[in-house]
This record gives sequence, C-alpha cells and structure tokens, in this order.
Amino acid sequence: MYKLDEIISTKKSHVCGSSEWKILRIGADIKLECCGCKRVIMLPSYELDKKIKKNKKSS
Repeated sequence: MYKLDEIISTKKSHVCGSSEWKILRIGADIKLECCGCKRVIMLPSYELDKKIKKNKKSS
C-alpha cells in the first residue's frame, strides 16, 4: 500500500504547519519525515491509515 519515498498528506497539520510527510521506512511501524521541519516519527500502519488524507507523489 505504501511505497518508500512517497509523499503523503495528513488530515491534521504538524506543529510546524506542514501536512506533508515522506515515507522513509516500511515495516510493522512506518517511519515518516515531516517535509517542513524534517522531524522523524514512527507510527503503526493502522494508525497512519486513520490519519492519512491522500497520496501525493513518489520522488
């Protein structure tokens, strides 16, 4: 479902104001990097499914 280096948008924006995230790692948890402030977080895939708005593009 998710691909590496894919840019996704979330329903709520991050504290920095950006709502776009880049996927860095896929596994049991998915590692995301904020496109605005470069903060890295990890979320379980079922939690990300709830927060995602749409897929933007692959780099």
